[in-house]
Amino acid sequence: MKIAVLSGKGGTGKTTFSSSFAFVTKSLLIDTDIEEPNSHIFLKGKTSQEVSIFNHFPKVDMEKCTLCGKCGDFCRFNAIIPAKNRVVIFGESCHDCGGCQLVCPTNAISWEKREIGKIFVEKSYFNSDLLYGKLNIGEMSGVKIIKGLHGMAKGEDIIIDCPPGTSCNTVNALEGSDFAILVTEPSPFGLSDMKLVVQLLQDMEIPFGIVINKADDENSEILDFCDKNSIEILGELPFSREIAKSYSEGKIIADALPDSQEIFKNILKKVKEYGN
Repeated sequence: MKIAVLSGKGGTGKTTFSSSFAFVTKSLLIDTDIEEPNSHIFLKGKTSQEVSIFNHFPKVDMEKCTLCGKCGDFCRFNAIIPAKNRVVIFGESCHDCGGCQLVCPTNAISWEKREIGKIFVEKSYFNSDLLYGKLNIGEMSGVKIIKGLHGMAKGEDIIIDCPPGTSCNTVNALEGSDFAILVTEPSPFGLSDMKLVVQLLQDMEIPFGIVINKADDENSEILDFCDKNSIEILGELPFSREIAKSYSEGKIIADALPDSQEIFKNILKKVKEYGN
């Protein structure tokens, strides 16, 4: 079963939950937050393999090019722009779709490639598998890295630590998920951003439930929203100085605080029951 863990904003607790899920199940964890991966910090893995991911961008043969402008008209990302005397290429903006080459009437466009990031294969300190990707600084799109992570992910049960928000990266990280666990927190920003992700999951028709991190007496707005929209609350992790201290030290909560393991196990039990 592929279980995605996501949130409306950064810092809500995706890695807190996904790393503990991986610990209690010993399942493969893939960290698709390629702009700021951090699961490997908690799983303390040893890298066994690095895989470079490349993107292609157009190269124009000006001896063949007639500056007709069809390539520029096609590209929605302004990665290729015909000017007065030449064609200007912005390789970082190219999404590697190949459309400009297809519409070129003189076959003037070929391709060059560059590395946009890497995928790392590791074993955690508790001997489970970990995959994570890292986008090179300055690159605009890392969708290829996320697709590469999914392509390399093998196993009966997979935990996906998603990027925050509702960006293209998040959508691609969610592809193929059987269930999504949406992490939120009892704050105005937590609720507001949670609503955006709820809409995304509904649009993608991915079944999901809510977990509340740093739960306290201020949960009522989240509970009311979930009740009105028939969304299940899968569990809560309480607001705790001890939990915050363990997390700040780079420890997995389910390992550092064994009494908390039942919280994570019960959440996963509810998810598994849905799958059955």
